[in-house]
Amino acid sequence: MLDSFRAIVPAGGAGTRLWPLSRAGSPKFLHDLTGSGRTLLQATVDRLTPLTGPGGVVVVTGERHAAAVRAQLELPAAALLTEPSPRDSMAAIGLAAAVLAEREGDVVVGSFAADHVISGDGFALAVGQAVAAARAGYVATIGIRATGPSTAFGYIRSGGPLGVPGAPDARHVAGFTEKPDAATAAAYLATGEYAWNAGMFVARAEVLLGHLERLHPALHDGLRQVAAAWDTDARGEVLGRVWPGLARIAIDHAIAEPVAAEGGVAVVPATFAWDDVGDFASLAGLVPAGAEGVRVLGDPDRVLTLGAPGATVVPGGDRLVAVLGIPDVVVVETPDALLVTTKDRAQDVKALVDAVRARRADLL
Repeated sequence: MLDSFRAIVPAGGAGTRLWPLSRAGSPKFLHDLTGSGRTLLQATVDRLTPLTGPGGVVVVTGERHAAAVRAQLELPAAALLTEPSPRDSMAAIGLAAAVLAEREGDVVVGSFAADHVISGDGFALAVGQAVAAARAGYVATIGIRATGPSTAFGYIRSGGPLGVPGAPDARHVAGFTEKPDAATAAAYLATGEYAWNAGMFVARAEVLLGHLERLHPALHDGLRQVAAAWDTDARGEVLGRVWPGLARIAIDHAIAEPVAAEGGVAVVPATFAWDDVGDFASLAGLVPAGAEGVRVLGDPDRVLTLGAPGATVVPGGDRLVAVLGIPDVVVVETPDALLVTTKDRAQDVKALVDAVRARRADLL
């Protein structure tokens, strides 16, 4: 357990590239996508609780998902912060940091997405080093070892050693880069200086809020007002008045990028396996393979494949799903929709969702 460390879990988004399994009303963090028996949200809290101790995890989610989050997690009421509407990651994380600062003072806070899969050793060690860097005044992040020149992730460029006790592997961040093209990503990896940005940020609450006050004062002041009223009878009135006017901005743009340019961000290299389950090709890599590399997420008795090597099938009803002679196919069945695609078109499911929205918005 890390002393005076609190974890923030932003639980939002729709995971449109995993439609029809993930939807706005039932996003991917509420699903068991690995066959472990635990949803992504539950696994995230399971992973963080030993580091914070009981009651040390705060989940931020929307009103639409609050009941489902409560049903999946055994959290005290104070540990669930409900947003009236989505205002992007800076507002969600900033709200939790400000509420924790009101309740407990200048604790170290770390933000970890609810819909990522982490396995292997090293997560606790990396977070521990990030906490050490945060206590020294840095905003710390955890850089994911890139396994290929992906164009789906942002990148972190590391600089020289940080030199902070308790964080021997931490380095200065030289800069953040948004999702590059394939050639640029390959060039990045050739230097050995870049890692994927998984959006994990650790900082002292007052350091994080201090940067926000300096860089985005209106957003800071609004969040402080909401936080001051959160545990009082005035919460509803203040939320209704202040929240709709808060700027929508990601924490990467609001704090990480400008503070890195000033030398105030550190990166700890990850030694654990990480996946953001961004599409069905990614999901396939998380599900154990059977004969011919076929992967089934769900009841295998409801799936029959013949001559379909590499197929990924997600049965969602009482019917038998039979696949014949289509390699690397992806078949996802739900009670009201059926998706058939291939792994190499997995990223294009988001475009398909746009088409579905125009015809049947009730399916999203």
